[in-house]
Amino acid sequence: EVQLVESGGGSVQAGGSLRLSCTASGFTFDTSDMGWYRQAPGNECELVSSISNGGNTFYASSVKGRFTISQDKSKNTVYLQMNSLKLEDTAVYYCASAPLIWTMSCGRARDFGYWGQGTQVTVSS
Repeated sequence: EVQLVESGGGSVQAGGSLRLSCTASGFTFDTSDMGWYRQAPGNECELVSSISNGGNTFYASSVKGRFTISQDKSKNTVYLQMNSLKLEDTAVYYCASAPLIWTMSCGRARDFGYWGQGTQVTVSS
């Protein structure tokens, strides 16, 4: 059974930091492309960041310079370090895996890949 289990969400004041973790099981993490999407109420779901199985990274322009994606293949885990958080970063964050994930909308990633249950990130002033 494929599982992507996210953790690390929570509430933080603007300017603070959180680190999200996503531990994968049931598929070959070593050769998989991984990503983080987010969905805020009233907003479209968007790809925040991704990392290829080879370590190439992608960041949405809204988070570039503030967020860092990384992975530990020995732990089948991908991380999203989020610094200098802003109110507009408030959303449910989803971990996902799909081939060439950096090319995928949320819908396509859900249809063609694996998707976690989501973790809430709330940034307050």
